[in-house]
Amino acid sequence: MAQPSAPPTDDDTAEAVDRRIEQLDTLAAVLPALAGNHRTEQLAHLLTNDDVETLRHLAREGMGENSLRALTSDLSYLEAWCLAAMGENLLWPAPEPLILKFIAHHLWDPEQRKKDSSHGMPEEVADALEDQGLLRTPKNTAGLRPPHAPATVQRRLASWSTLHRWRGLKGVFGSPGVRSALRLAVRVADRPRQPKSKKAVTADVLEMVLATCQGDDTIKQSLADLRDHALLLIGFSSGGRRRSEIAGLHLSQIAFENPVPADPEKPKSSLLACASIRLGRTKTEDSSGDDNHVVIIGRPVDALKKWLEAAKITEGSVFRAIDQWGNVKPRALTPQSINAVLKARIEKAGFDPKDFSAHGLRSGFLTEAANQGIPIQDAMQQSRHRSVAQASAYYNEASRNRRRSARILE
Repeated sequence: MAQPSAPPTDDDTAEAVDRRIEQLDTLAAVLPALAGNHRTEQLAHLLTNDDVETLRHLAREGMGENSLRALTSDLSYLEAWCLAAMGENLLWPAPEPLILKFIAHHLWDPEQRKKDSSHGMPEEVADALEDQGLLRTPKNTAGLRPPHAPATVQRRLASWSTLHRWRGLKGVFGSPGVRSALRLAVRVADRPRQPKSKKAVTADVLEMVLATCQGDDTIKQSLADLRDHALLLIGFSSGGRRRSEIAGLHLSQIAFENPVPADPEKPKSSLLACASIRLGRTKTEDSSGDDNHVVIIGRPVDALKKWLEAAKITEGSVFRAIDQWGNVKPRALTPQSINAVLKARIEKAGFDPKDFSAHGLRSGFLTEAANQGIPIQDAMQQSRHRSVAQASAYYNEASRNRRRSARILE
C-alpha cells in the first residue's frame, strides 16, 4: 500500500515550481520533447530542483538529444513511482532495498499475480502512475496488468545508474543482490524481445520502395519524391542510419569528394560520385578516435545532390519538411517524420506498413551485407557498430537458412 505523501519541501512551493518551469522551458531549445505547456508543467511537478539542475548540466555537457530525452523520461517516471510507492522523492544515492522494490514492482510472475494480488506492483501505485499518464499498459479482460517489458526496466535502471554518476554518487546497481534479482525477474517475466522493425528493408525491398519516388510519364517527380528518394538511399547506404541521425543530418557534415572508380581493382573503370558523412557522436559509435565518418558512393550521392539543388539548400538541415503547397520549410524533419516517410513509401510499394519501421533500414543494411557475403568487419565500418555481438545477430539471422547443420536430414 502506498505511504502517505511526504510533508511539503522547498521543492514543492509555487515559487519553486514556477522556477523549474522556466528552467525546463530553456531546456526545450535542445530537447524539443519538453516543449508544450502541459508537458513542462507535469515535469516541473514531478522533478525536484536537483533533478532539473542535473538535466541542465547534461545539456551543457552536450549529451545527445535522444539520450537526454530518455533520461528525462526515465527520471520523471522514477520520481513519480517513488512518490506513489514510498510517499517521498527519490533518495540519492538510492539504497539497495529501493532498487529491489522497483524491480519487484515491475517484473513479476503473471500466474502468481492471479493468486496473490499483493504480488507485483500494488494497484494504488499503478493507478497513481496511470492517472499521470506514465503507465499506459491497459488491463486485460480479467482486470490485470501485465508486467513491464524487461528491456524497459533495464533501461530505466541504467538511466538511474547514469544519473548517479553525473551527480558524483556511487550507486549499487551492479551489486550481486541487484544483479541476481534482475536476472531472476527477467527469467520469470519471460517476455520475448520484439525487434524494432518486424521486417528488414533489404535491397530488394528498398528498390521497390525507391520506385515509388520516381514519378512516371504523366506525373513529374515532386520535391517530396526527390527528398524521400535521397533520404532512403542515404539512410540505407550510409550503414543503416538511425532515424534521429537522418533527421539531424546537416549539410556541414557532408563533404563531396572526387569521383572514384566503380571497380576499385580497375582504376580506369567508370567514375562514380563520392561523398563522406561525418557522424559525430552516435549511440553505438566505434570509439576508435575522431574518424567517425562513413563514405557513400554512386546513386546515393547523385540523389542527394539532385535533392539539394532542387530544394535550393546551401546550409543547415538536409532533410526538411515540405508544406502542402510544395514549399521547402527551414525546419528539419523530426525522427518521427522519418518513420512516417518510410511507412508511407512502404505502403505505396505494396507492403504492409505495420511490418516495417525506420529501424528496418539499419537491420536491412546488415542483413543485406550478410546476404552478399560482405565480411562483418567491413559492414561494421559503415554501420559504426561498436559490438561484434550486436552486428552478428543480423548476420546469424540472414545465414541461418543456409547452414549445413540445418540440412543434416535434408
